[in-house]
Amino acid sequence: MNDMSKYVSRVVKSIPPSGIRKFFDLVSQTEGVVSLGVGEPDYVTPWHIREACFYSLEQGYTMYTSNQGLLELREEIAAYEKRRIGIEYSPAREILVTVGVSEAVDLALRALVEPEDEVLVPEPSYVSYAPGATLTYGKAVPVQTYDVDEYRLRPDVLESCITPKSKVLILSYPNNPTGGIMHRRDLESLVDIIIKNDLIVIADEIYSELTYNGKHVSIASLPGMKDRTVLMNGFSKAFAMTGWRIGYACGHPDIIGAMTKIHQYTVMCAPIMGQKAAIEALRHGQAEMKKMVDNYNYRRKMILSGLREIGLDCFEPRGAFYCFPSIKISGMSSEEFCEKLLLEEQVAVVPGNAFGASGEGFIRCCYAASINNIEEALARMEKFLNRHKK
Repeated sequence: MNDMSKYVSRVVKSIPPSGIRKFFDLVSQTEGVVSLGVGEPDYVTPWHIREACFYSLEQGYTMYTSNQGLLELREEIAAYEKRRIGIEYSPAREILVTVGVSEAVDLALRALVEPEDEVLVPEPSYVSYAPGATLTYGKAVPVQTYDVDEYRLRPDVLESCITPKSKVLILSYPNNPTGGIMHRRDLESLVDIIIKNDLIVIADEIYSELTYNGKHVSIASLPGMKDRTVLMNGFSKAFAMTGWRIGYACGHPDIIGAMTKIHQYTVMCAPIMGQKAAIEALRHGQAEMKKMVDNYNYRRKMILSGLREIGLDCFEPRGAFYCFPSIKISGMSSEEFCEKLLLEEQVAVVPGNAFGASGEGFIRCCYAASINNIEEALARMEKFLNRHKK
C-alpha cells in the first residue's frame, strides 16, 4: 500500500489520537470486561421521547430544518434556560441547535479563534478542547487545577496563564473527568479577570443537571457575563440521549450568527427526528431525569466509599458521573495501571493522562453503570491492588 501520509495536514498530524478511544481499542479485544470506562448513561432513552421520534417519522418529518434548528425546539430551549439559570435568550437570534455539544464547541472555536490566539483550557479536561483549538491554528494553553481544590479553577492560577494573546477560556463544569464543580463564589472570583483581559468564555454545561447537593450555577448568569459567554448544553447525559446527537449553543447574536454560518456550510442542520425528540424531552422529561439523577447520586456515594475502602484516595465528586481516584500507591503510570487492570482483571477504566498531563497518576471511573457492575469492578480492583501495592 502506498504511503499517502505526506498529503495529510501537518496540523492534523500533530494531534495525538484520543486517549479514550485508543484505550478502548484494547477493551474491544478482551472478553468478560466490566466497564467503568464509557461516559454514557446506562439508561435507554425514556419511551415517551422515543415515541415522539416514531410519531414524527409517521407524520413525514424527514426533511431538512432551518440551519439554526426547528424554531419550536429553540423556543423550548429558551424556556428551559430561563428556568435553569434565569437568562432570557432570543430563539430567533441567540440559539443554535447543533449535532451534540461537540459540534457546538468546534463551531465556537472556529468562529472565535484566529492563528496564534490562545485558548485557556483548565485541566484535567474533556479530550476534545485542546485539539479543537489546534485545528483552528490557535494554541491551547493548559491551566492546572488540583485535587486539593476539588479541581476548581483558582483565579490566581488562571491569571498566571493569561498573555496578550489569550482570547478564549473554556469552562466545563461539572467536570469530565473529575466530577468537580464551581460554586457561585468560585465563578464570581473569575469574572473581573475575564472582563479585564477581554476573554470570551465557552461554557460547556452538558452535565449541569447532574449536580448533587445543590444547584448548578452558570457563569453566563453573573453580571457582565451573558454577552461574553457562549453557553452550551445538550440532551446526551441528563436525558439519556447520547446517540441522538442533539446539542445547542446560546450566546450573543454576533457569535451565534458566526457559528451558524460555519454550520451552514458543514453540517447544515441537526437531524429533524432528534430535534422532535428533544422537544418532547424538554416538555415532559423532567420526572425521568430526576429519577436518573437520584440513582446516579446513590451510585456516586457507593463507588466513592468503595474506592476509599480498597485504598484509592479520591475526593468527593460533586457532579457529572465520574470519580477520579489517585493510583499513586501502585507506583504505576496511569496507562500502565489501566492496561494491567484490563488484562489481569478485565476491568476497564480510563487513564487520567488521557485528559491532559495533569491527569497523570489518576484514573477515571464512570459510575453510570449498573450497581452489580460497580460492585464487581471494585472487587476485582481490590484483588489487583493487593498484588501491586508498592
